[in-house]
Amino acid sequence: LPFLKLPSDSFKYLGWCDIEEHGVRGNQLRCPRVREGPSEEELFFRKEEHTLRKRKQATDTEKWEKKLQENWENCAELNLSFQDLGDLYQVENFKRILRRLIRVEKLWLVDNSLTDLSAIRLPRCRELNANQNHFTSFKQLPKIPQIQHLSLAENNITSLSGISAFRHSPLESLILKRNPCEFQERYRQIVFSSLPNLKTLDGIPKLPEDCSCPDVSFFYRMCTIL
Repeated sequence: LPFLKLPSDSFKYLGWCDIEEHGVRGNQLRCPRVREGPSEEELFFRKEEHTLRKRKQATDTEKWEKKLQENWENCAELNLSFQDLGDLYQVENFKRILRRLIRVEKLWLVDNSLTDLSAIRLPRCRELNANQNHFTSFKQLPKIPQIQHLSLAENNITSLSGISAFRHSPLESLILKRNPCEFQERYRQIVFSSLPNLKTLDGIPKLPEDCSCPDVSFFYRMCTIL
């Protein structure tokens, strides 16, 4: 029946490549076998040029779609998370790519083992997610003058000393959960006093007590258990 799907229907959008050397036997295959189609000469002798034209048309369309998919340099939103950058060459090549993202507005760099992007400038970036990396200071972050939402959860930022670099930025939302600096005394008050435009810290809106000076005697009576 025409409405019934073939067993190989789920594979029709997959790309296949020719693997010349392998140790897999035919009876070990668990997927549809795809054989190479007739050559252009064979189609010509069969007088099936229409098939050839359709094939070329499909190839041109695929090339154009692939070009659009790989046009990451001019995209406004880009996800480069989970890149598994184990070798120094990979890290340097990754930074080379980041230097070319002059138009990106939303960028995800989650879990890339990044340690220092201070030489990178992202002039249009409004939202940056750099969770689960190895940053130890705000000075190691890229230059992001237009940043509005910054997420740095699960890094190793120990001090708030470099946070003043974002004082004149339009930063509205900041996430520093599961960083050592989160346990610093007067943590929220220091962050909000350093960033006057900040509205939300770690998912919690700015509270009245975040703006007032703390009672010094309160800290003498308080015991912090880490």
